[in-house]
Formats: sequence, C-alpha cells, structure tokens
Amino acid sequence: SMSFHQCGGNVGDVVNIPIPQWVRDVGATDPDIFYTNRSGTRNIEYLTLGVDDQPLFHGRTAVQMYADYMASFRENMKKFLDAGTIVDIEVGLGPAGEMRYPSYPQSQGWVFPGIGEFICYDKYLEADFKAAAAKAGHPEWELPDDAGEYNDTPEKTQFFKENGTYLTEKGKFFLSWYSNKLIKHGDKILDEANKVFLGCRVQLAIKISGIHWWYRVPNHAA
Repeated sequence: SMSFHQCGGNVGDVVNIPIPQWVRDVGATDPDIFYTNRSGTRNIEYLTLGVDDQPLFHGRTAVQMYADYMASFRENMKKFLDAGTIVDIEVGLGPAGEMRYPSYPQSQGWVFPGIGEFICYDKYLEADFKAAAAKAGHPEWELPDDAGEYNDTPEKTQFFKENGTYLTEKGKFFLSWYSNKLIKHGDKILDEANKVFLGCRVQLAIKISGIHWWYRVPNHAA
C-alpha cells in the first residue's frame, strides 16, 4: 500500500503517522495546500488535488512527488519485484488511501449519518472552478454556499433538498466539475504508476469508497 495520506483520524486508525514534516512546513506558510471546507477548516491528512500540478514543494508538484516516491520504490525493491515477491501495489489517491474527498472527517466532528461537506474551498480549487465557470460562460458562479454542514440531513440544505440547487444549471455544473476533478486526479497518479512499474509483474490497485448512506433516486446526496 503506497500511502500518500496521514494515518490517524479515520475509522480503525490506532496510530498517528502524519504526512512528512517538510511537506507540512510548506503548509505552514501556504495552508491552502490542504483540503479546506467552506468554513475554512483545513484537513491535513492529504494534499488538496488543487496542488496536483502546482510546483510548490521545493520545485516539485504533488503528482511529481508521488511519482518520485514510486520510482524510488521500484529502484529499491527491484529484487522483490523481479522475484514476484511483491504481486500487488495499491496506489493511494486520497484520505485513507481512497479516491475521495475528506468529506466526512471524524476528527472534525462528523458523525454518521451526517451528509458531510464539499471540500474544495482552498484557493487552488476555487481558482480552478472560477476559471471553469468563466470558460462555460458564467464568470459570476461561485462555489456552493447552501450545501449545509457535516452533520446535516439533505432536506436541511438548500442544495440537496427536493428540487434543490443540485437540479439547477449551476448545481449540475458544479457537481460535474467536482467529480471530474477527482477522476482526473486518479488518472494523473495512475498514469505515473503505469509508467514507473511498466514491465513489472505486479497488479496495480486503488481503493474507491463503496458505501454511502443518503440516496435519492436518481440522485444521491452523500
């Protein structure tokens, strides 16, 4: 398991292993490298995908750091890879290693079955959304301000309630942008993994969150 996330703060975590100190030092001067909710609370368990292509880490981007780690692993574990001792490599793509946003962190007071929050309010993702909205002909669109807080129910929010914002043109545009940013994040890192481990007899795997608890057909608000 290639863990590019902090251990600690999720279900079953019994130890605390933060991301490297030198990365957190960058965050001390630029806290927007971390995922951020609408109220401005940072989540330091994984770098925001908004910095995937930002050379903020002593000249490297986040994706380049992940790629360098994988290349170092291949070099240093060559004999185990060649011998077939290592057969699977799970590539971390987010909090708890999963390809998701940190939308429901227990460390910040979330409890089941709260709907969680959108986590895209760091300056890098906000700028990306504004650019995407402007390109779509709507420079006036902003990130959602009506989607509630971690422990709300869908009906308590303007965004997710029946006939809510999620059905509007702006709501659909935001949800498409938000989900596609995550897919592109996974694509970028897996592209690097495929390059690094080309020729190795290993299976590459990723973790996708499989269970969410607020469903409304044909849409769901998790």
